[in-house]
Amino acid sequence: MSPAEAAALTCSNCGVVNTKLGKTNCSAGDAAGPPRPGSCPTSTQGEVIGSALEELRGDSEDARLARVAARVEGLAYRQTEEGPQARWTRVEDTIAFARLMGYRKIGIATCLGLLEETARLVAVLEAQGFETHSVCCKAGSTDKTEVGVEDGAKIRPGGFEAACNPIAQAGICNALGTDLNIIMGLCVGHDTLFNKHSDAPVTTLVVKDRVTGHNPAAPLYGGHYYRRLKKPMRVEAEEA
Repeated sequence: MSPAEAAALTCSNCGVVNTKLGKTNCSAGDAAGPPRPGSCPTSTQGEVIGSALEELRGDSEDARLARVAARVEGLAYRQTEEGPQARWTRVEDTIAFARLMGYRKIGIATCLGLLEETARLVAVLEAQGFETHSVCCKAGSTDKTEVGVEDGAKIRPGGFEAACNPIAQAGICNALGTDLNIIMGLCVGHDTLFNKHSDAPVTTLVVKDRVTGHNPAAPLYGGHYYRRLKKPMRVEAEEA
């Protein structure tokens, strides 16, 4: 992919088309959809898309994951006169996906701040017949200074403050042989590390956002947050 092609991938621009027409070219197909914009990856990234399609048509684990995900999507909506309407929560989507994949052992990588929610999730999953193993982000109880974080960079400098250890969370799940791992509110970056080191497929149930009540899309819907974020954001510690 050339730099020019990479710069031209702007599927976000089709948001305006989708808002006006309720569909885009890729969602409706050439016959029924609006014209493709010049930056459309369907036109410019044919080789990559073709290679991916060959993978999805095969018998690999990735192909099976994709097919089961599509089945769950079909089950999770019902067609009405007003169009498709969702009938399942994400918890139900996750249960259906795990069951159709034949998964039995579920790992849960949880933030310390969501232990109550994780306990409720465990109760739900076990009621559905799954074996669960939940691992907290602070497992190991190691002070942040021991992993190179300056004391002044702590939330509360001057005292013990446990570091998150998503690599350990993933390693514990790997050792337990989990079939699927669920992220429950890991911090930005910590979730990245957990995904990177997990042997089992990973799905996210909760994305932590204390300000918006764990609804991280809220700032994108206009109002005070959106206006604030349209201005350059100052980050005092630009380099960790």
